[in-house]
Amino acid sequence: MTIQNLGTGNQYGQYTPDFVDYWDDLVGWEGRAASEGGFYEKLLKEAGASDVVDVASGTGFNSINLARSGLAVTATDGSENMLARTRENARKMGANFTHSQVADWVKLDEELGEERFDALVCLGNSFTHLFEHEARLQAMQAFYRVLRPGGIIIIDHRNYDSMLDGGYSSKHEHYYTGKGVEAYPAELTSTLARFEYRFPDGAHFQLNMFPLRQDYMSDLLEQTGFTNVTQYGDFERPFDRNEVDFVQQVAIKPKA
Repeated sequence: MTIQNLGTGNQYGQYTPDFVDYWDDLVGWEGRAASEGGFYEKLLKEAGASDVVDVASGTGFNSINLARSGLAVTATDGSENMLARTRENARKMGANFTHSQVADWVKLDEELGEERFDALVCLGNSFTHLFEHEARLQAMQAFYRVLRPGGIIIIDHRNYDSMLDGGYSSKHEHYYTGKGVEAYPAELTSTLARFEYRFPDGAHFQLNMFPLRQDYMSDLLEQTGFTNVTQYGDFERPFDRNEVDFVQQVAIKPKA
C-alpha cells in the first residue's frame, strides 16, 4: 500500500486532509481518556491555572477535555487541517474555546501576546516535529513569553531514550489506543524517527520526527528559564525510564 502522505515534509504539511480524517481513529478517544485519567486537568487545577493555551491541538482531544473541565482554553495548531478538525469536534461535543487560531510556535508571543496564559500544553509528541536545536530553543522561548509569571508548562514526548538504546516496543495503552491501528518506527536513528501508521482498511501514512531524549528536554526547559522541572512516565512518578512509552515534562515560569 502506498504511503498516502509521502514527501510532505517534516512538519505541518504531513497532516494532509486524508490523514487528519484518520487521526481520531488513531488516538481512540475513549481509550486515551481512560489512560490519562484526568492527569492534565488535575495538574493544571492544582497549579491554579485558569487560562490555558494548547499549542498543538491536533484534532482537539486535550483542548476539548480541558475546556469541558471548566478551563478557559485557547486552541492552536500549526496545521490548518488539524485545527479545522479541532473546531468541528468541539462543536459536536459542545465544547467552547476562548479562542482558536493557526499559530507558529516561534512567533507565538507575537500572535497571542506576552504573559497571556497561566498554562501552556504541548502534547501528543508534537514538539518532536522540530529538527533543529535553534528552532526548539526559539519555540521554547516563545512559550516562556506567553506565560504569566508562575505559569505552568507541560510538554510530552515519546520515550526515545528507550527506543534508541534498547529498540522499539510499545504497550499502546496510553496515547494511540485506536483498535486495529499499527504505529511503529520504519526508520530510527539518532536524528530521525520515521513512524508509520497503518489502519484496518489499508490506509497508510507516515510522520517524520526528531528523537528527543528525556534529559535534553529537561535541560532545554531549564536553559529557557523554567524551574522545578519534573518528569512523569506514562502519567506516573516515580517511573522506570526504560519501560514507559511516553514522558511528560512539567515546569514552572518563575514569579517575578
